[in-house]
Amino acid sequence: MGLTVLDAGVIIGFLDAHDAHHRAAHSALDDACARNDRLIIPASAFAEILVGPSRKGVAGVAAVLDLVDRVPLYIEPLDAEIAIAAAAIRARHRSLKLPDALVIATAGHLDADNLITTDRGWPSGSKLQIRASISEI
Repeated sequence: MGLTVLDAGVIIGFLDAHDAHHRAAHSALDDACARNDRLIIPASAFAEILVGPSRKGVAGVAAVLDLVDRVPLYIEPLDAEIAIAAAAIRARHRSLKLPDALVIATAGHLDADNLITTDRGWPSGSKLQIRASISEI
């Protein structure tokens, strides 16, 4: 049993059957659940996930909230320590956007075993289906 932090793209891909990452996201979540990992999504990434469903109205948001309950996904709040770490990560990796740095900082703060993303722009080792140790990032 470990702790896996998920980036928004994984959940977005999981929810959208037409998304390019749909199958890989399903596989990644299945693997994490099979390991009995605790699944964490940073509050910042949770907000990202809700943008598209919010455009569809209450039913769209309800579908995401249902997924959060069923999986279950735990939402990790953003605090000052995570914000400071995210700023340092963003300063070191200029191509990394702040929302991504927040996810990486959250994983570091929690001493996560795995960090899963669909973003290919992250530092090496972070592509979907590759479980990168936090030290590799």
